[in-house]
Amino acid sequence: MAITADLEHLSFQRGPLVFTAKAMGEGPVVICLHGFPDNAGSFRHQLPALAEAGFRAISVTLRGYECASIPENGDYSVEAIAADIYAVIDQLDQGPVHLVGHDWGAAIAYNAAAAAPHFFKSLTTMAVPHAGRFARDGLRIPRQLKMSWYMGFFNLPWVSDWVVRRRDYAFIRNLWREWSPGWSPAPDVIESVIDTLSQPGVLSATLGYYRAALSLSALLAGADDAHYPVPVPTLALSGERDGCIASDVFERLTVASDYPEGMRFHRIAEAGHFLHQEQPRAVNSLLIDWLNAIDDDCRGETLTGDGD
Repeated sequence: MAITADLEHLSFQRGPLVFTAKAMGEGPVVICLHGFPDNAGSFRHQLPALAEAGFRAISVTLRGYECASIPENGDYSVEAIAADIYAVIDQLDQGPVHLVGHDWGAAIAYNAAAAAPHFFKSLTTMAVPHAGRFARDGLRIPRQLKMSWYMGFFNLPWVSDWVVRRRDYAFIRNLWREWSPGWSPAPDVIESVIDTLSQPGVLSATLGYYRAALSLSALLAGADDAHYPVPVPTLALSGERDGCIASDVFERLTVASDYPEGMRFHRIAEAGHFLHQEQPRAVNSLLIDWLNAIDDDCRGETLTGDGD
C-alpha cells in the first residue's frame, strides 16, 4: 500500500506555553513523545508507518525544546510535563489515545498513565523502564549507576551547560555513539538535534529535566511511592545493546505487578538506545500489531509475557 498521508504541522497550547507537533494520517490517535537528546523528528520512521496502518500519529515537541514552550518558572517535573500532554489530548478532543514514549518521553508516559489512566488506551515505552523503579532501584545497581554518570553531571549548572555546548556539541554526538554503539545515523538527523538544542534557552531547559528528577527525595523514595501502578496496557521495548540503560536492567525493573492491565516486554535485536530509529521495521511491526490488538479489544488473550 502506498503511503499517501502528508506531514502536517500542528500546535497546541497550555497557558502561555505553545507546543508544536508533526502529524500524519487519520484514525485512532497515537501521541509520540521524544527523549533527550532528540526532538519530534525522532519518530520520522513511525509517523508514515502508523498513518499507513490507519492511525493518526502525532509527534509532540516536549516542554522546553522550543523557545515558545520554555516556562518562566523553570518547572520540568514529570508531573508538569504530563499535564502538558493532558492538555494536548483535551485539545484533540478525540477521547482516549495511545501513548508512545522514548527515553524521557517514556518516563513521562509512565507518570501520565499512572496519574490519569482514563486519557489512554495503551502505553508503549522504549529504552526506559518504569520510571519510579529506575529512580529508586535502577540507580542502585552499580553497573547501571556507572552508565548513568551523565545524570549527576547534568546536575552541575553552568558547568555542564558549557561542556555540552563546546566543540560544536561534541558531548551530544558522543552520547549518541555510546548509547547506540555500531549505529551511524544520517548526518542530518544529529544536526537537527543540535539545531534544536542551539535555540536560546533550550539546552538549559532540557538539562532541567535531569535537575528536577535527580533529587534526594527521588533517590530516597519509599517502595510504595516508587513502585506505583501503571493501570494501562503496556508494551515495553528495549534495544539489546543499549548503552544508556542496559537491556537486562530494563527487564529486571519490568515487574508484572506494576501493570494491572497487562504488560509485554520485547528486546529488539541489533539495536541500542535509539531502537525505533535503528530498527524501524522491527519496532513498527511490534507497535502496529500492539495498537491494533488494543483497538480490536483483544484483551481476552494474555497480555503478560516476554519475547526476545
